[in-house]
Amino acid sequence: MGRIDIENLAARIEGPVLLPGQKGFDEDRTGFNLAVRHRPEVIVGAVRTEDVAAAVAFAAAHDLPVAVQNTGHGFSVAAEGGLLVTTGRMTAVRVDPQTHSAYVAAGARFEQVIAEAARHGLAPLNGSAPHVGVVSYTLGGGLALLGRSHGWAADRVLAMDVVTADGRLRHVTPDSEPELYWALLGGRDNFGIVTGMEFGLVPVARLYGGGLFFDAEQTPGILEAYGRWTATVPDEMNSSVALIPFPDDPQVPEPMRGRHVWQVRIAFTGFSEDGERLVEPLRQVGPRLLENLRDMPYEQSADIHDDPPVPMPWAADNAFLADLDGDTVRTILEHIGSGTALPAVVELRHLGGALARRPAHPNAVGQRDARFMMAVLIALTGESTGGAHAFLGRMFKDLEPWTTGRFLNFMGHGDTADQERTHTAYTADDHKRLTALKAEYDPRNVFRHNYNIPPRTTR
Repeated sequence: MGRIDIENLAARIEGPVLLPGQKGFDEDRTGFNLAVRHRPEVIVGAVRTEDVAAAVAFAAAHDLPVAVQNTGHGFSVAAEGGLLVTTGRMTAVRVDPQTHSAYVAAGARFEQVIAEAARHGLAPLNGSAPHVGVVSYTLGGGLALLGRSHGWAADRVLAMDVVTADGRLRHVTPDSEPELYWALLGGRDNFGIVTGMEFGLVPVARLYGGGLFFDAEQTPGILEAYGRWTATVPDEMNSSVALIPFPDDPQVPEPMRGRHVWQVRIAFTGFSEDGERLVEPLRQVGPRLLENLRDMPYEQSADIHDDPPVPMPWAADNAFLADLDGDTVRTILEHIGSGTALPAVVELRHLGGALARRPAHPNAVGQRDARFMMAVLIALTGESTGGAHAFLGRMFKDLEPWTTGRFLNFMGHGDTADQERTHTAYTADDHKRLTALKAEYDPRNVFRHNYNIPPRTTR
């Protein structure tokens, strides 16, 4: 790939084409997780679908692997060489209040959709952080803030525009290309680059939501109590419980400063008075440091988790759990708490409800029978940098007896992102089907800088 090749590529691209050392190259290759950065030979900063198609066709002609990045929240493996397509400049969002649907371009973020949909009393099935990109989140399944009430975000997808490894643009619906539709939703970026997506919205304008905060040392039985409580609540109740090691910092509210705190997070779609009644047993678990439950417009739902919008380096892993029984809880508690040297944030999300139902149009999102999903995130700062991956490895190894699989969107990077670990996000039959479809749509594994599904080889 020489200078003439790059000039020919740039002539076909409306957005910037960047080489190492050029202004803007480092900014474009850097995602939200600062622990890993792509190191491509060339970056195409796409501003339109035609840019993506031209970039993929160029890569195919020069035998280059292709990676794609919008916000870089769901980082898997860093691209070494090859071509990186960045989609953050493709930000179009359209909401149709008549059909309760939205269309987004590849670089749109949920905060855009939330604001536009709210004007019509509607909401997308976004996660806890509205600054996450819509497309990659949804292709990974999309474990929504309102998942128990309304299901996986992937189950609402109506159509996708996707550039496959041959550089061809396809309009994919459940009827036009059911196999590719099935594989894309759950297979993430293994089968192409989605440049646009149409999906259904839900009629949600308000929530009863917020958090209950408990000192971890004063409420030792909170996980058991939370597990029992989740067995009693209706599908309208969406919740999780998170252990957060708050620093001794003036910016942290005084009651939580320097403490390990359990936060029970609530997003209830029913009437506020019913939410108050349902939450009351949790208030009896122990003294609360703080409570901020309230009736809120859906536009304020990001306040529930209050995920930081600032890029940072981190390591992460997750597991779907069959249940939250005594043995599972004891194993979790053996690895976390005030005696843990690493600043690990541990969250358990209650699943079931609509998340357990089969979608109207089948897709590859698996593990629908799990009752909980546990995710662990460790900020890689100071002393945590060296031991984070070893800590995660030990913890999730000990949890294997209760683990049913993993969730791509929270799997982290490095050792937690290899093909063997990616396999655990699917049933054996679904993974076999995915590898066969990979062989059909991407036989050379052009899209391999990701949670990779390799093409099946015939023997």
